[in-house]
Amino acid sequence: MMKQSIRTAVFGAVLIAGLGSALARADEAADFYKGKTVTYIVATAPGGGYDTNGRLVTEFMQKHLPGSTFVVQNMPGAGHLIGTNYIYASDPDGLTFGTFNTGLIYGQLAGDPGIKFDLTKMSWIGKVSSDPRVIVVSKDSGITSFDQLKNLKEPIKFAAAGVGSASTIETTMLVKSIGLPIQVITGYNGNEDQLAMRRGEVQGIVGSRSTFQQFVDDGNGKFIAQIGGSETDVPQLASMVTSEEGKKAIALVESQSDISRLTAGPAGIPADRLKVLRDAYAAATSDPEFIAKAKTLGLPLDPLIGDAVGDSVKTAMDQTPEIVQFLKDSLKPE
Repeated sequence: MMKQSIRTAVFGAVLIAGLGSALARADEAADFYKGKTVTYIVATAPGGGYDTNGRLVTEFMQKHLPGSTFVVQNMPGAGHLIGTNYIYASDPDGLTFGTFNTGLIYGQLAGDPGIKFDLTKMSWIGKVSSDPRVIVVSKDSGITSFDQLKNLKEPIKFAAAGVGSASTIETTMLVKSIGLPIQVITGYNGNEDQLAMRRGEVQGIVGSRSTFQQFVDDGNGKFIAQIGGSETDVPQLASMVTSEEGKKAIALVESQSDISRLTAGPAGIPADRLKVLRDAYAAATSDPEFIAKAKTLGLPLDPLIGDAVGDSVKTAMDQTPEIVQFLKDSLKPE
C-alpha cells in the first residue's frame, strides 16, 4: 500500500513538473513576441478582399498578442506567386507569414515552374472564411443570365489577376470546359477589376462572392451563376452544365470555395510559437469587435484554425491523376 502511494506521489510530481514545464514554454513563446515586429505579407496590391481581410486579421492578432507590432506588406505579382514564394523562403522564426489565394493549389497540382513552395508543408495558422465563386457581369454588358452569356455570338472580355491566380485559372478552366465565349484578360489586381468593369474595359469576372457583393448591391453588376455556397438567390452553375468536362471543372473549383482568406507561414515555425500564433488568430477571429467589423465590411466569416486548415489544403490537393491531367490540359495555351 505504501509502495502504491509512493508511486502515485512520484507520478503526480512528474505530471505536475511536466505541466509546469509546458506552461513555462508557452509563456516563453508568448513573451518572444513582446517588443517584436511581425511582418504580414499580403500577396496582392492594396485594396480588394485579400488586403481588407489581411489588415483586419493583423489588427486583431496584434490586439491578442500583447507587446507585438504587426506591419502589413503588400507584395503583388505573378498571381500571388511573388508574395507566397517570399513567405515560404522567410526565416521560420514566427515573425513572417501572410495571406495568398487558393489558385496556388491549382498551380502546385499542375506543376507550375514558378512555384518555389510546398503548400502541404507550410505552417498553417488559420483561415477566415468560406466563399463561393460567382460569375459576375457588368451592368453595361447587357447580359442578364448564364444562358445569354453562353450563347453570345462574339466573345466578351473577363478580367483576371496574374497568370497563377485563382481567378485566371478558374476562369480559364470554365471557359475551356464549358465552351464560353470569353477572352481572359490578366493583370487586374486589388479592386482594379471592378473599376475596369465600370469603365467598360471588361464585361465580367469569375471571383469570390464576398469581393463582388457590394459591387452588385450598388447596381454595377449582376451575379449570373454561383459555384458552392448555400445561398439560393443565384443559380448554381452545376445545374446549368451538362458536359462531363464542365462538371469536373466546377467540382474542382467548388473544392476551393471552403478554403478562403488563408494565413500561413513558412515550413518549420517552432511548435510553441506556432501555437501562440494560432491562439492569437483564434482569439482575433472570435473577437466580437472583429466579427462586427467584418459584418460592416461585408466579409463572410467561417474561421478554421491550425492543422484543420492544413488538412483541408491537403484534401484539396489529393486529386486523381485524371483530374490533375484535366487541370494541366485546361491550362495549356491555345
